[in-house]
Amino acid sequence: MPDILFNGPQVGAKDAPLTVALAHGAGALMDSPFMDAFAEGLAEAGYRTARFEFPYMAERRETGVKKPPNRAPVLLDTWKEVIGELGAENLVIGGKSMGGRIASMVADEMGVRGLVALGYPFHGPGKVADEVRLSHLEHLKTPSLFCQGTRDTLGSAEDVKGYPLSSNIQLHWLEDGDHGFKPRKASGLTEDGNWKDAIKAIVSFLGEL
Repeated sequence: MPDILFNGPQVGAKDAPLTVALAHGAGALMDSPFMDAFAEGLAEAGYRTARFEFPYMAERRETGVKKPPNRAPVLLDTWKEVIGELGAENLVIGGKSMGGRIASMVADEMGVRGLVALGYPFHGPGKVADEVRLSHLEHLKTPSLFCQGTRDTLGSAEDVKGYPLSSNIQLHWLEDGDHGFKPRKASGLTEDGNWKDAIKAIVSFLGEL
C-alpha cells in the first residue's frame, strides 16, 4: 500500500464532507509546489486532502535516481489500492497530468464521487489527439472537472474543442496557462493567480457534488 500524505486542517478528519485524493504527474514528487498549492488550498476550503506516490516515484524519493513511470497496469492498481484504503463513497480522485489521467481510467469502475484532472494530457507534445487517452473520456459517467491551460501543449483550448468528450466532463480554462497553468508575463496574469482560479473552480465543483 502506498504511503498517503494528508494535508491541512482536515488531517485525517472523518467529518469532512469529501476527501480529495491527488496523484502527481510523471516527473515531480507528491509534495512539489504545484501539488502543495492544490492540496493545501482544498484543505483550507474544508476538504480532507490526500496524496500518494506511484512506486517508481516512491523509489526515486528513496534513492534519488530518476526512472520513467511504471507501466499502466501498475499505475492503475496503485490508484485502486489508494481508493480501497480511503473508501470510494465520499472520495474525489484526480491529480496532475498523468496522475489525473490514470485516475480517469479507474473512476467509473471504482465508483468514486468525482474526478478532478489538473492539466489532462490529451496527447504527447507536438502530437495529435491520442485515441488511447481519449476513448474512455467519451463515455465517462463520473462527474468530472478538467482544469486546463488554454495553451497547454498536451491539450490546448484549440485542440480540445474538437474532442468527443462526455457530457459529464466540465472544462475550466486557465487563461494563457501552460501545462502547469503558468501564463506568459505579457498576459498580465500570474501562475499563482491561475492556481487560485483553478482551486476556486474545484471548490465550486465539489460543492455541487
